[in-house]
Formats: sequence, C-alpha cells, structure tokens
Amino acid sequence: MSLPAPEFDDMQALLRFGLGHLEHACFLLLRVTDREAARAWLATAPVTSAVRAEPPPGQALQVALSSDGLRALGVASPLIEGFADEYRVGISADPGRSRRLGDLAGNDPACWDWGAGDRVPHVLLLLYANADTLPPFVQSIRRECAAGFAEISEIPALETSELDEFEPFGFKDGISQPEIDWDRTRPARDQDQLSYTNLSCLGEFVLGYPNEYGGYTDRPLIDPRGVEPGALPPAEDAPDMLDLGRNGSYLVLRQLQQHVSDFWCYLDEQAGGDPELRDRLAAAMVGRTPNGDPLVSLDDAGDPNAFTYASDPHGRRCSLGAHIRRANPRNADLPPGSSCPWSRLERILGFDAAALDQDHVASTRFHRLLRRARKYGPDVPLEKALADGPTGDESGLHFICLNANIGRQFEFVQAAWIAGTKFDGLMSEGDPLLGHRQPGVDHTASDVFSIPQADGADQRLTGLPPFVTVRGGGYFFLPGLRALRFLARAR
Repeated sequence: MSLPAPEFDDMQALLRFGLGHLEHACFLLLRVTDREAARAWLATAPVTSAVRAEPPPGQALQVALSSDGLRALGVASPLIEGFADEYRVGISADPGRSRRLGDLAGNDPACWDWGAGDRVPHVLLLLYANADTLPPFVQSIRRECAAGFAEISEIPALETSELDEFEPFGFKDGISQPEIDWDRTRPARDQDQLSYTNLSCLGEFVLGYPNEYGGYTDRPLIDPRGVEPGALPPAEDAPDMLDLGRNGSYLVLRQLQQHVSDFWCYLDEQAGGDPELRDRLAAAMVGRTPNGDPLVSLDDAGDPNAFTYASDPHGRRCSLGAHIRRANPRNADLPPGSSCPWSRLERILGFDAAALDQDHVASTRFHRLLRRARKYGPDVPLEKALADGPTGDESGLHFICLNANIGRQFEFVQAAWIAGTKFDGLMSEGDPLLGHRQPGVDHTASDVFSIPQADGADQRLTGLPPFVTVRGGGYFFLPGLRALRFLARAR
C-alpha cells in the first residue's frame, strides 16, 4: 500500500530546501504591537512553499512563531497546550534547561542580546534573496508588517554573510545532513537498525508523518466541528481529527559568536608556533580537514559524508570527542557484530565485552537534526587572526535546525553530546569547539581535549578557553501554510 505523497504546497520551503541559491539572508525578530493588524498580515503573508519551481524563486519569506507569539496573537490556551513542552516553555525560561544546554557563564540567557525576558521574539521572519534584491525585499516586508509588529528594540536584524562553503573558523561546513525519506519508502514501524544509514523517516523532521519509532510525534489535533472545510489537513493517525502540526516543524535558532582569533591563537600556542602541528590540532578538534575530508577512511570514495567510525573505535584517527563525532556518532541501534542471532543476543544482553566497549553512545537515528545555518560577519584570514588578536568585528553562525521533537533531537544532541562531559566514555571534556568550559556539578573540569595515540598515553590539550559565545536563541514553530492561516484567525 503506497502512502500519500508529502504535501509540498503546504510546507514552507526551508523544510525541503536549504535555499542555497539565495546567497544572502536577513532574519527579523518581531514582537506583536497590534494583535488584529498582526493577525491580518500573517493571514496573507507571501510565504514561499516547498513546491519545486524552475527557475527557483528569486526571493523567499519564511515565518515561524514562538509560543509567546501564539499567546500575543490571542491563540487559545487549550490549543497551545497541544504543542511540545519544550516549545511552550521556551529555550531561556527554565534555569535547569539552560544548565543542561550549556548556557552557563557568558552563555547564560541573562547575557543574551535577544531571546530572554522581554526580548523573546513573538515572530521570526526569515528572508532570503541575493545581494542586490535583499535590501528592497527586507524593506518591503518591513513596511507590510509595521502596523502589527515592532522589531525588538536595539537589536539589529540578523544579517548573514554571503553564502559560501566555510564557517568562520575556516572549515568546510554543511557537509553532514540526513537524507530525508520524502518518497516515504521507510517502513513505519519500530525495528532495530543494525547498521548506520543516513536515510531518516520523514516524521523526524516534519510533523504529522511517522518517525523512527513508527509513531507520530505529539502535536495539536483539533475537532473539525466548527472549522471551515479544508482549513487544516486531517491527521493520518486520527482521520476524524484535524492536524495543526502536519507539514510543520520546530525551528531552533541560536546566534553563536565565534572567537576566531582566540581559537587559532590557542592552537598556535599549543603547537609552539609550528604551522603544520597547529593545523593538525585544529583538524583533530573538528574531526575533518579544512576542506571537509574526515579523518577516518571514506566508505564510499569521493563522498565526504559516506563513512562511519567502525574502523576507528578508539578514536586514533578521529578523536572520540571531535566535534563531528559528537554531532553525528554514525552508529546503529546495537554495537557492530555479525547477523547471527546468537551474536545479536549477546550484544543485547551485554555478554560481548568488545560490544560493551562500543556501547557508550545512544543510537544516532533518533537524534538527527536538519541544519539550515548561515554565517554572519566578516571573514577573518588566518594571518589576521594570529597577528591582531580579537577585533571589534563579530563573526559567527546563525545556527538553525529543524526537528519534530525538540527534546529528543536538538536538546539531546546539545545537552548529551555537545555540552556533555562524559560523551563516549570520556571524562572532563565538552565539545572542543562549542564547549562552555565551566566545571561540572562535581567540580570536574571540562576544558580538556584528548587525542588518543596508538603508541602511548593520550595527548591532552588543557585550559581550553571558550571559542563560542551564545548571543541569543529561541524555539519556534514553523507551521504549514494552512496552519499559519488558521493560527492567524484562531481565537
């Protein structure tokens, strides 16, 4: 039985495309000032859908709403209660969440430029275009929505740099992305996955479709009585209900300032000024060379994303704590082994000592993220970073990811794999790029990075300073187009 095709005409374009053909972007952080005017604009906003067009559109508008935004628009509380807890509470309101996410010290929401207190955006507008067309596009959208919204005071629009392949530290970015099952060929059932695959179920990223557990992520379902026919799609798992989440996703935005000079000056000091060693240490932290080649052997020649860590279980080529290993461990539901039933049973019950040694990390397929990041600020050449030290010019990444379950996907990756100091059996180590460097609750250090050696003790870099500072963040709902119009009119 074939399943219905995804409804691309009801999805926002960012879910299906990275919009890479539009090299510039501007993100507007808005708060509602006039509810009725805001509703009127959202009901007719020219949002770009995920329908493939030839030629591709020359500009694109995407709209996302925070839970505070839903309240400001007057959406009824029972409807808001149907959304995920993480979304309803927000990224900055719970000190426990901030601690788990590593938003401590200089990353504390109290220090953010936006995203906490009265600077939580109600609506996020993402505008994409090219260099010549972006300024008039932004100006036009600002005029259209001025009656209902105000930009967060004293916070400039989040302008991005011209799109290229390299992030501010100088490494090729955006290589590792999940392949989404748009054709819906993956069986919708919970079944052990015995080898890593990059193909993810549609419901991991788009609400209203089956996920890797074979189920449907919780989202608001609505009694159709009193709702205009066709205003919302029916729920696949509850055909007698309307699905407010279908064709939507949760969007996480974090503004990450990257301290490029601090990064390269620290490594230069550790390398004693040796350029070759400095570059090797940088690659060890990232897990790739600057041009994107992973430090482990490629399983499929020529594809920088087609590899696993099965051939490097002890991290002697790509360190266990390297950034790419933390962000995507590329493992399966069980440690590697034969397909023999006895072998599988031994691994499940923990009788295989070799398997236990490789069973420190949760299964990757339940924790994938669809990244849509854009960098901002000027490029800092290596020579300038080493010679000048910190400057007044800020560079960084507007980190954007899409996921259907904030807690199981973004928060798990950020808390357990990035900020976590015991990833894959390690101790006292956070992510070498994104780590906060604050001591743990047991006072253990987290400013260490270890590089396993084949012929002796690990090489350990200590006293790592923070290389990234969080400047703002938020959780948003990126609704389907019908859901956006419905929310603009809902009471």
